[in-house]
Parts: sequence; C-alpha cells; structure tokens
Amino acid sequence: MVVRTVNSISLFRSTSTPSTLPLAAFRRHHQIPAFHYVQFSRFPICKPMLFSYHNIKTGGLRSYSVQSFVDSVIEEFEALRRRRIRASNKSILTSNKELIDDKLRKQVLQKGLLLEFRKDSERVLLAVAQKPDGRRNWIVSDQNGVATSIKPQQITYIVPGVDNFNTTEILEFYQRAQNNLDPTLLEFAWLELLEGNKSVTIEELAEMIFGSVEPVECYCAHLLLSRDEIYFTRLDSKGSCSVYGPRPTVQVEEIKRRVIAKEAADKELEEFVQLLKSAKAMPPRGKPSKCSWKSEDKIWHKIESLEAFAIDACKDDAQNNTAGAILKAMGLSKTAGSAVNLLTDIGYFPVHVNLDLLKFNVRTNYPDHILSAAESLLQDSHDPDKDNRIDLTHLKVYAIDVDEADELDDALSATKLHDGRIKVWIHVADPASFVKPGSMIDREALQRGTSVFLPTATYPMFPEKLAMEGMSLKQGTNCRAVTVSVILHSDGSIAEYSVNNSIIKPTYMLTYESASELLNLNLEEELELRILAEAASLRLQWRRGQGAIETGSLEPRIKVENPDDPEPSIRLYVEDQTDPAMRLVSEMMILCGEAIATYGSANKIPLPYRGQPQSKIDTSAYSHLPEGPVRSSAIVKLMRAAEMDYRKAIRHGILGIPGYVQFTSPIRRYMDLLAHYQVKAFLKGGVLPFTSGQMEGMAASVNMNVRIAKKLFSSSLRYWILEYLRRQPKQRKFRALILKFLKDRNASLLLLEVGFQASAWVSIGSHVGDEVEVRVEEAHPRDDIISLKEVVQVT
Repeated sequence: MVVRTVNSISLFRSTSTPSTLPLAAFRRHHQIPAFHYVQFSRFPICKPMLFSYHNIKTGGLRSYSVQSFVDSVIEEFEALRRRRIRASNKSILTSNKELIDDKLRKQVLQKGLLLEFRKDSERVLLAVAQKPDGRRNWIVSDQNGVATSIKPQQITYIVPGVDNFNTTEILEFYQRAQNNLDPTLLEFAWLELLEGNKSVTIEELAEMIFGSVEPVECYCAHLLLSRDEIYFTRLDSKGSCSVYGPRPTVQVEEIKRRVIAKEAADKELEEFVQLLKSAKAMPPRGKPSKCSWKSEDKIWHKIESLEAFAIDACKDDAQNNTAGAILKAMGLSKTAGSAVNLLTDIGYFPVHVNLDLLKFNVRTNYPDHILSAAESLLQDSHDPDKDNRIDLTHLKVYAIDVDEADELDDALSATKLHDGRIKVWIHVADPASFVKPGSMIDREALQRGTSVFLPTATYPMFPEKLAMEGMSLKQGTNCRAVTVSVILHSDGSIAEYSVNNSIIKPTYMLTYESASELLNLNLEEELELRILAEAASLRLQWRRGQGAIETGSLEPRIKVENPDDPEPSIRLYVEDQTDPAMRLVSEMMILCGEAIATYGSANKIPLPYRGQPQSKIDTSAYSHLPEGPVRSSAIVKLMRAAEMDYRKAIRHGILGIPGYVQFTSPIRRYMDLLAHYQVKAFLKGGVLPFTSGQMEGMAASVNMNVRIAKKLFSSSLRYWILEYLRRQPKQRKFRALILKFLKDRNASLLLLEVGFQASAWVSIGSHVGDEVEVRVEEAHPRDDIISLKEVVQVT
C-alpha cells in the first residue's frame, strides 16, 4: 500500500498487499469529515503546485504537478465507487462458518486483566479483574475504584495484551482511547472489507486502521464497532469475542438516510422546545394567540399531538410518541396533566379550558353550507300550515324560563270555564314548520341530538340565528306554535284535550323569580297566572294520588362571563325546585306530555313514549326523614331507569301518569322534534314520516349525544362550582344540610347557599337532617378536589 501526501493530507491506494498501511494514515491534523472525500474533484486549480509521492516500502520521493495528482485522485475514487457499487449487489456476506469459528477464541478471565463490563442499562465501565467470586462470578475494581461482583454475561470486552493492569491507570487508558477515536475510519474499513466480502475481528480491525494490536488500539477498535450503527453488524460471538461483517451498501445508505432524518427531527424538536420555553416566559397578555401556532405545519403538527395527548385522543403511536418526546425535552413527565399544563403555560389553552368539550369532540360551530341553508329558511317566510292554524293571539300568554335562556320553546295560557273547570293552553314553538324531515338542517340537528348548555356557553341544536329569529317565541310578536289545550276535572285529571297548529302572541317573558314575585303579589290583573298556579296545584295533588314521587331539590346555576380570562366573572344562584313558578311550569310540561301520549296512543301514532316502571318504593318508610332535599336524595337512589316504547304509551310511575312524551322543547331536543314531525303530519292527514322502527334506530344515536351533553353539563357545572368555592375567603362559613352518613361520622352534605353536595366529618351527636356550618379547606377544580371542615361552635 502507498501513501500520497499533499498539503499534509494523506490518501491511500490499495496494492497487492492492502493491509500493510493503517487507515489512520488518512487523517489530517484536523480529521477528514465523513463522506466528503468526493469533493476533492471540485477544488479550483489556479496555478501549478508540486506534491510529493512517498512509497512506504522504498522510502522514495518523487514530485508531480497538482493537475496530474488531481486526475489520479479522481480516477482512484471513481474506481473505488465502481467497486463499491458492485459490492452492493452482494446482499449476503459470503462467510465460511468454520472460518468465523476459527476467529472466535474464548478468552479465559484471569486476575489482572483489563475488561469492560455493563454496570446497568445505561453505564459501561472499565475494570480490572481481581479474584473469582464463586464458581462463575468475578470481583472487579472499576475505574472509580469501586469493587463489584459481576457475572460473565456482563463482560462486553476483554482488552488483549494486558497483564496485571493497575487500576489507577484505567482513567488515563480510557482517555487515550477516546482521543484516538475517529468514526471516519470505519467508513474506509467498511469499503475495503465490503469489496473483499470479508469479516473482521476487533483485533483485525485495529491492525487494519491503526497498524497495531496494542491494548489502546484494540480498545479503540472495540469502541468504534460497539458504537457503530451504520457500517458493521455482529455476525457471531463467543463470550466477549465477536466477529463483525460489513453491511450491504443498500442497507448502509438506508441507515444513513434514517440518521440524517433523525438529526433533522432532533433539530426541529430542539427549535420547537425553545419556542415553547419562550412562550412560557411571556406575560399572560403577551403570549402567542392560539391561531399563531397554526401558521407553520411542522409547529401545528406538534401542538396537535400535544393537544391529542392532553385529552387522551391520540390517533396513532406517532402522535403519542411526538407528545412524549416534547414533554421529555421540556423536563416534564409523560402524563396528560403535564400536557395540559404545558399548553396552558404557553397560552394555547385558556386557564379554564374545558377538556371534556375537547374529548367528546362536541360541535361548537356550524359549517358554512349549513349557515347558508339556515339563512335561506329565514328569508323564505312561507308557512306550510298557514291554512290550518287557529288564531290564539287574543290569549294572554306567559313565557317563563331561566333568565339566561337563549331561545324560548314554550308558553302558557289559562282561563276558567263557566262550569268552574280550568282550561289551560300549552303553546310550543313550531320548528317543524321551518325544517322538513331529512333536509340538510334536519340531518345536522339529528347528528347533534340536543343543544349543549354549559356555564360558559350554549351550543344550539339549530344555527343560532334560525333558532332565535325564526323558531323561538318572542314577546309581542305573532309566532307559529303547536298548542295543546287541556280541560281539567276538578280533581286535576284530564277531561278533554286537543292539539292544533296555532298563532300566538306572547304577552310576558318572565324569569322564574319574576313569575314567583307576581304570584306572591296576587295581583287582580294577573288573574290568568293565578289560574295557572291553581291548575298546577290540582295536577300535583292528582299525580300524588296516582303514586307520583316528588324529587324536588336545590339545583345550582352558574353563568361565567369571559371564560377565557384567567379570572372570569362567576355568577352563581340556586334554584329551589319547589318554588311556585318552577312547580307551575313543571306541572304544565308534564300535563302536555301526558296529553300528547294520550293523543298518540288514541290515534296509533308512533312516538317516543317515555315511561318508568313503578318503583317498589314505600315512601312511608322515609316519612321519618325531613321533607325536601334529605328525603328526596334518599328516594332518588332507589329509582329505576326510564324505558322507551315507540308504538304505544307506557306508564310513567315516578310521574304518576299513564303515558308521557317529551314535546315542549323541539328547538333544544331532537326527540321532541321527532314527536312534532309525527303529530303535525297526522294533523295534516298526510303520511307519517317515520315508522316506530325508524324512530327507535334514530333514538339510539340521539340518546348517545344526549348522554354526552348531560355529562358535559355536569362536569362543567362541578368545575365552576369548585372554582367559585376556591375563590371564597377562607373565613367564609357555609350552611350545610346532612343528607346521610357515608361511614362513621363522614357525612354527605348539601351546601345550601351553593346547591352543591360534598362530604365532610361532622361532630358526634349530629343527625341526618341537621344543619351544620363548614369552611372550604381547599378546592382544586382541575383535579376535582374539594375538602370541607365543620366549624364547631365553642360554648
């Protein structure tokens, strides 16, 4: 082998004896970068230069021009490239098993030998063998001076040519080896061995690249091979001795491609992590907007992966791995909570992000084509039932609902007949006069199933403008409605009923609070409202006689303004379901449901009939409990689930009525809308749009969305109640009613000012139904933690 030198650069060329010169002779004082040797052909030649040709064997020196040297180098590398390509066609290393076996010689461990062993999954150390430890193990002293007993399988390499090595020299030995490491040499060795299709031991590689099999050179060769993931593969091993073979060119190029891709990905991740750290350090008002994270695909891909991981919704392993790598790079644990906190810290999530809203993928917006279709319906004022509507605009009409209601589905009227009986009208908004079954808007409503009501927002079943301006009942405006009129017997049972398309003109839009106030004032000019209250009282008495079970309690309501702010405004109030106005409206809705069920059964109309088996509840067994929340909470636990039938009415034992159909919220609930489609088709004398089987199939998907909406409402309400309690002064006391004892003195409590149930330990001597005072010790909405402590009165 010969060496040519120019400007202190060494190059090699094989002769008939290619192993006579070490490949280390190729290195400059500053090592040649890997894979860059082909670039010599691009050097500009500006003027003649001299170079020397040195023959290692003869010591002769001859001079040539730079041009002829460059030509020779180009020719040499072209030949090397052609040989490499030919070698790549050999996919299997042609090796003789006996030849490999001859190369493997199992070294016997002796005292004083220098060895490398695996301390654990992450650490590999150098050590000197000291003495046997049992039949197979050895005591070794490592580079840190620590004596350890190791098993034979922990030994990764025994350095040859070393006897009685001094432990104190290990670090110097290791440093010398590290200084000699040059991964570039492996590529040249790989080319040589691939051309000859040869295998190699560590010692042979040391001889090949360093021209020596001294301990340091052998250990260097071992380190190069053990750390290499590109050029060589281990063919066989015996103990700590191994034989390696060059990988095929195609495989090497694929590995290089993966390495380059990984380096690019690592760099991209590092840049992204710096972006996250920068955003975290910004003040709350100065953080990047949510949409700014979507400006670049590579950034949005990572944010999207983090968001999916935060809500346990990763589409595949790639998203999961991406999120995990980001969290690890940020020094965070790989948990959904860490991802939520990180996205909050950078401003992508608001502080009070509703994770369930994201997890359930609830539709919060409408696509443009649905909005366009809704706009067209508003502009087309055609009423398909115009000729069949009765005019009820002369009636005084009360619409009563919560004050944050966005759309109004129902309203009430009442009068007393000459014979003293009460006649009531339940007017229900008529969205079915705008939307046809199977239309684009109807299919969208079917997919949603219900409006979603949260303390922070409402996501309507119909596009908001269509619901508010077209379908909703509005004060002082002629509105389309479906009116159910009922005449009551003196005991509160139904004497007569009718169902009609109608036109009404709502007189009052009242909140429950204002309606109750009017009832308490007992104003002569609001006679109709008093008649409605009288009708509600008759109905409640009659239903109780039919076995109805009352479950009225306190229900919290929360309205949150500016929920994306770190400290949004929270308005909380408690609804008492025994309030006169609430009971009035509730009784009239139940009356309407009973009348529609009776009407449907009498005319064999398939409807979503709802029932509940008569629970075997002996209410007298709970008469010792205080009436109200305490008794109601005990009874509710025993109630059985509701049942559905789509052919005929079934008894609703809890309500104490022979049949029930939800009919009064067609703008908010799709099952109510289905009932409207069926009833209105029957009124018109046309073909019913759905069979009982079709309705049952539709109900399956609708009910799933209804359950999601209920869970969302419940979890969101609880979150904001905890946030409300978290903000209260530590010294504030809350009145709490003991509902029951869970274990020992740990009681389930109802916070009366909040309408919220929680548990706490109470004093000995307290009983169910007693009222105690508690303080909030801690409240953590995100972790769903609430801790109460009784305030004991000192006497």
